[in-house]
Amino acid sequence: MVRLSLLPRDSAFFDLFIEAGQNTLQTARLLDEMLGSWPDDRGLGREILKAEQEGDRITHDIIQRLNTTFVTPIDRADIYALATQIDDIVDYTEEAADFLGLYQIEAPMAQAQALSKVLVGACEQLAAALENLRGFKDLERYWIEIHRLENEGDRISRDAVASLFSNGIDPMVVIRWKDMFAVLENAIDATETAAQTVEGIVIKNA
Repeated sequence: MVRLSLLPRDSAFFDLFIEAGQNTLQTARLLDEMLGSWPDDRGLGREILKAEQEGDRITHDIIQRLNTTFVTPIDRADIYALATQIDDIVDYTEEAADFLGLYQIEAPMAQAQALSKVLVGACEQLAAALENLRGFKDLERYWIEIHRLENEGDRISRDAVASLFSNGIDPMVVIRWKDMFAVLENAIDATETAAQTVEGIVIKNA
C-alpha cells in the first residue's frame, strides 16, 4: 500500500529552524569567548547583541510564515513553541553578556566559564538536532545529551552559589554573581525546553 503524504513539501520552516539553531550556537560561543577574555571585551558584546537581533528576526520570520501558511509540516503549536524557546536561549545568553558590563564585573569566576561551556555544548546538540529535524528520525541522542548537560549545569550552578556564601565575599558581589549564575542556568534550561519540544515533534511524526 502506497502512503500519500498530505504534508506540504515546503521546507522553509525546517530551513529557518536550522538558521535559528546556528545563530543560537554562535551566540553561545561568543559568550564563552567573552567570559574567557573579560574584561577585554574586544567588541564581543556588540557581536552578541547583533546575534540577539538576528534571533529576533528569525523568530519573526517563522511566526509570520506560520500566520500565512495554511498547512504546515509540523503542528502549528509546536512550531510556535520551538521558535520562541530557541529565541529564549539567545535572549538569556545576551542578558548574561550584558550583566558583565552592567554589574562592572572585574573578572569572571571559573564556574561562570564552566557554565558557558556547558551552554555551548547544549547549543551544539540542539543545532545538530534542528539540522536533522525534517527527517524526524535518529534524534534521541541529541535530547539525551542536552538533558545530561542540563544536569551538569545544575550541579555547577549549585556549587557556584554555595561557594559565594562560604568564602566571605562582599554581599554586593554575591548578589551580582547569583544573578549571573541564574541567567546562565536559565539559558541552559531553555535548551532542554527546546529539546523536549523537538522530542514531542518527533513522537508525533514517527
